[in-house]
Amino acid sequence: MVYVLIPGAGGDAWYWHLVERELDQRGHDAISVELPSDDDSAGLADYTDTVIEAIGERSDVVLVAQSMAGVVAPLVQQRHAVLSIILVNAMIPLPGESPGAWWDNTGQPQARQANDVREGRPADAEFDLATYFFHDVPPEIAEYGMSGGKRQADRPFGDACSFSAWPQVPTHVITGRDDRFFPLEFQQRIARERLGLEPDIVPGGHLVALSHPIELVDRIESYKDV
Repeated sequence: MVYVLIPGAGGDAWYWHLVERELDQRGHDAISVELPSDDDSAGLADYTDTVIEAIGERSDVVLVAQSMAGVVAPLVQQRHAVLSIILVNAMIPLPGESPGAWWDNTGQPQARQANDVREGRPADAEFDLATYFFHDVPPEIAEYGMSGGKRQADRPFGDACSFSAWPQVPTHVITGRDDRFFPLEFQQRIARERLGLEPDIVPGGHLVALSHPIELVDRIESYKDV
């Protein structure tokens, strides 16, 4: 079995480095995929091609998709058989939906705003990386993560998710309890409405692979025999 770790917006394989190391230490095969996020000409088909190329001839593949990668995973499955899909704080698209339309279709902006008010932040708070992504990440990792990284081009947000139905493979949804970007209750609602699934909750925010990699791998491992 090989875990194929797909990053979210920004496409940086570095995001998964702690999880990849933890999986390796536990005797698992894992590869982190670098997506062409800063290529203005690259759409969802190119992201899918990149993952397929990373998989190569490997079989017994488990896709682990973070955030925006939730729209890539079902496209990969159409072209390469997988054992299962694990969604981590992920966008869950409908057939034909574009990532750009997903936000308003799901009510994510309103959910984030309501969560901000609940937690004492201004209702009109501007997005910033420290508040919404790195708030629970160890300082030295957060400093590195915020200091560089690739930008995310707009192109893939306009592409429709070209699948007719969610893949008929076991799918698991993992939700960070402290996610400020895709709040817990929002993720629970979307998973129930779109997949009929109840998310498994782990400690951590949106970048849970950086803040709580051990707990995340514990949950990923728990699906092995399901």
